[in-house]
Amino acid sequence: MPLIPVTVDIFQHPVVQLIAVLSAFGIGLFQGIILGRAILVRFPRLQNRLKTVSVTLFILFLINAILSVPRFASPEKIDLSNLSANNPSEIVSTLFLIFGMNTGFLTVLAISVTVMSFVVLKFTNLNGISKVFIFFFSALLLILTAISRFTDLTPSTFEVLLYFLYQLGITIGILAGTLRKIKPKLT
Repeated sequence: MPLIPVTVDIFQHPVVQLIAVLSAFGIGLFQGIILGRAILVRFPRLQNRLKTVSVTLFILFLINAILSVPRFASPEKIDLSNLSANNPSEIVSTLFLIFGMNTGFLTVLAISVTVMSFVVLKFTNLNGISKVFIFFFSALLLILTAISRFTDLTPSTFEVLLYFLYQLGITIGILAGTLRKIKPKLT
Protein backbone atom coordinates (compact mmCIF):
# COMPACT_ATOMS: atom_id res chain seq x y z
CA MET A 1 0.00 0.00 0.00
CA PRO A 2 1.46 3.41 -0.95
CA LEU A 3 2.42 6.02 1.62
CA ILE A 4 -0.39 8.32 0.59
CA PRO A 5 -3.24 6.02 -0.55
CA VAL A 6 -5.46 8.96 -1.54
CA THR A 7 -3.09 9.90 -4.35
CA VAL A 8 -3.18 6.52 -6.13
CA ASP A 9 -6.17 7.46 -8.27
CA ILE A 10 -4.95 11.02 -8.79
CA PHE A 11 -1.55 9.92 -10.09
CA GLN A 12 -3.11 7.70 -12.78
CA HIS A 13 -3.60 10.68 -15.09
CA PRO A 14 -0.49 11.45 -17.23
CA VAL A 15 -0.82 15.23 -16.87
CA VAL A 16 -0.91 14.94 -13.08
CA GLN A 17 2.10 12.61 -13.21
CA LEU A 18 4.03 15.13 -15.29
CA ILE A 19 3.12 17.96 -12.92
CA ALA A 20 4.15 15.83 -9.92
CA VAL A 21 7.49 14.88 -11.52
CA LEU A 22 8.31 18.47 -12.48
CA SER A 23 7.19 19.74 -9.07
CA ALA A 24 9.32 17.21 -7.15
CA PHE A 25 12.40 18.02 -9.22
CA GLY A 26 11.70 21.78 -9.11
CA ILE A 27 11.20 21.83 -5.34
CA GLY A 28 14.45 19.92 -4.84
CA LEU A 29 16.30 22.17 -7.28
CA PHE A 30 15.04 25.33 -5.61
CA GLN A 31 15.84 23.95 -2.16
CA GLY A 32 19.36 23.03 -3.29
CA ILE A 33 20.00 26.47 -4.78
CA ILE A 34 18.83 28.13 -1.56
CA LEU A 35 21.08 25.89 0.53
CA GLY A 36 24.06 26.39 -1.80
CA ARG A 37 23.75 30.17 -1.74
CA ALA A 38 23.18 30.18 2.02
CA ILE A 39 26.38 28.17 2.54
CA LEU A 40 28.38 30.70 0.55
CA VAL A 41 26.83 33.65 2.40
CA ARG A 42 27.47 32.07 5.80
CA PHE A 43 31.00 30.90 4.98
CA PRO A 44 32.41 33.56 2.61
CA ARG A 45 35.94 32.10 2.70
CA LEU A 46 34.65 29.08 0.79
CA GLN A 47 34.36 31.37 -2.23
CA ASN A 48 38.15 31.31 -2.53
CA ARG A 49 37.95 27.64 -3.52
CA LEU A 50 34.60 27.72 -5.27
CA LYS A 51 35.16 24.89 -7.76
CA THR A 52 36.44 22.53 -5.08
CA VAL A 53 33.57 23.39 -2.74
CA SER A 54 30.98 23.01 -5.51
CA VAL A 55 32.28 19.65 -6.68
CA THR A 56 32.71 18.33 -3.13
CA LEU A 57 29.19 19.32 -2.10
CA PHE A 58 27.82 17.91 -5.37
CA ILE A 59 29.53 14.56 -4.76
CA LEU A 60 28.38 14.40 -1.12
CA PHE A 61 24.79 15.19 -1.99
CA LEU A 62 24.85 12.81 -4.97
CA ILE A 63 26.05 10.00 -2.67
CA ASN A 64 23.29 10.97 -0.26
CA ALA A 65 20.68 10.86 -3.05
CA ILE A 66 21.85 7.49 -4.34
CA LEU A 67 22.03 5.90 -0.89
CA SER A 68 18.83 7.35 0.52
CA VAL A 69 16.56 6.21 -2.32
CA PRO A 70 16.87 2.45 -1.55
CA ARG A 71 16.28 3.15 2.15
CA PHE A 72 13.17 5.13 1.21
CA ALA A 73 11.98 2.52 -1.31
CA SER A 74 12.17 -0.45 1.05
CA PRO A 75 12.51 0.81 4.60
CA GLU A 76 13.33 -1.50 7.46
CA LYS A 77 10.09 -1.77 9.40
CA ILE A 78 10.22 -1.06 13.11
CA ASP A 79 7.66 -2.56 15.46
CA LEU A 80 7.73 -0.49 18.65
CA SER A 81 5.87 -3.16 20.62
CA ASN A 82 8.78 -5.62 20.19
CA LEU A 83 11.50 -3.19 21.20
CA SER A 84 12.99 -3.64 24.63
CA ALA A 85 15.49 -1.55 26.49
CA ASN A 86 16.55 -3.50 29.55
CA ASN A 87 20.23 -2.64 29.50
CA PRO A 88 22.40 0.10 27.96
CA SER A 89 23.51 -2.00 24.98
CA GLU A 90 19.89 -2.72 24.01
CA ILE A 91 19.08 1.00 24.28
CA VAL A 92 21.94 1.86 21.92
CA SER A 93 20.91 -0.95 19.57
CA THR A 94 17.32 0.32 19.58
CA LEU A 95 18.43 3.88 18.81
CA PHE A 96 20.63 2.63 15.95
CA LEU A 97 17.65 0.70 14.58
CA ILE A 98 15.29 3.67 14.79
CA PHE A 99 17.76 6.06 13.14
CA GLY A 100 18.73 3.48 10.52
CA MET A 101 22.40 3.43 11.43
CA ASN A 102 22.62 -0.34 11.85
CA THR A 103 23.07 -1.04 8.15
CA GLY A 104 26.64 -0.02 7.48
CA PHE A 105 29.07 2.77 6.69
CA LEU A 106 27.34 4.03 3.54
CA THR A 107 24.05 4.49 5.36
CA VAL A 108 25.81 6.40 8.12
CA LEU A 109 27.43 8.57 5.42
CA ALA A 110 24.03 9.34 3.90
CA ILE A 111 22.59 10.19 7.31
CA SER A 112 25.63 12.39 8.02
CA VAL A 113 25.03 14.40 4.83
CA THR A 114 21.40 14.89 5.83
CA VAL A 115 22.38 16.00 9.34
CA MET A 116 25.02 18.29 7.82
CA SER A 117 22.26 19.89 5.74
CA PHE A 118 20.23 20.64 8.85
CA VAL A 119 23.27 22.01 10.70
CA VAL A 120 24.13 24.26 7.76
CA LEU A 121 20.50 25.37 7.66
CA LYS A 122 20.68 26.24 11.35
CA PHE A 123 23.84 28.32 11.00
CA THR A 124 22.92 30.13 7.80
CA ASN A 125 21.16 33.45 7.59
CA LEU A 126 18.05 32.16 5.88
CA ASN A 127 14.98 34.11 6.76
CA GLY A 128 11.35 34.39 5.92
CA ILE A 129 9.90 32.35 3.10
CA SER A 130 13.18 30.59 2.21
CA LYS A 131 13.52 29.11 5.68
CA VAL A 132 9.84 28.13 5.79
CA PHE A 133 10.11 26.55 2.32
CA ILE A 134 13.13 24.42 3.24
CA PHE A 135 11.78 23.49 6.67
CA PHE A 136 8.35 22.53 5.31
CA PHE A 137 9.61 20.14 2.64
CA SER A 138 12.31 18.68 4.90
CA ALA A 139 9.74 18.05 7.63
CA LEU A 140 7.31 16.56 5.10
CA LEU A 141 9.93 14.06 3.93
CA LEU A 142 10.84 13.25 7.53
CA ILE A 143 7.18 12.51 8.28
CA LEU A 144 6.78 10.34 5.16
CA THR A 145 9.94 8.43 6.00
CA ALA A 146 8.74 7.87 9.57
CA ILE A 147 5.37 6.66 8.29
CA SER A 148 7.09 4.16 6.02
CA ARG A 149 9.29 2.85 8.85
CA PHE A 150 6.70 2.62 11.62
CA THR A 151 3.62 1.46 9.65
CA ASP A 152 2.81 -1.21 7.09
CA LEU A 153 2.73 1.40 4.34
CA THR A 154 5.50 1.23 1.75
CA PRO A 155 6.16 3.83 -0.95
CA SER A 156 4.85 3.01 -4.40
CA THR A 157 7.18 3.02 -7.39
CA PHE A 158 5.92 6.44 -8.40
CA GLU A 159 6.49 7.84 -4.89
CA VAL A 160 10.04 6.47 -4.98
CA LEU A 161 10.55 8.15 -8.36
CA LEU A 162 9.31 11.46 -6.93
CA TYR A 163 11.66 11.08 -3.96
CA PHE A 164 14.61 10.35 -6.27
CA LEU A 165 13.81 13.38 -8.43
CA TYR A 166 13.56 15.54 -5.31
CA GLN A 167 16.97 14.31 -4.10
CA LEU A 168 18.47 14.77 -7.58
CA GLY A 169 17.04 18.29 -7.70
CA ILE A 170 18.70 19.14 -4.38
CA THR A 171 22.00 17.75 -5.65
CA ILE A 172 21.92 19.76 -8.87
CA GLY A 173 20.65 22.81 -6.96
CA ILE A 174 23.57 22.66 -4.53
CA LEU A 175 25.92 22.63 -7.51
CA ALA A 176 24.08 25.51 -9.20
CA GLY A 177 23.91 27.49 -5.97
CA THR A 178 27.62 27.25 -5.28
CA LEU A 179 29.05 27.74 -8.77
CA ARG A 180 29.20 31.54 -8.76
CA LYS A 181 30.68 33.89 -6.21
CA ILE A 182 28.32 36.08 -4.25
CA LYS A 183 29.13 39.74 -4.58
CA PRO A 184 29.17 41.66 -1.31
CA LYS A 185 26.19 43.92 -0.73
CA LEU A 186 26.79 47.62 -1.09
CA THR A 187 26.02 49.54 2.07
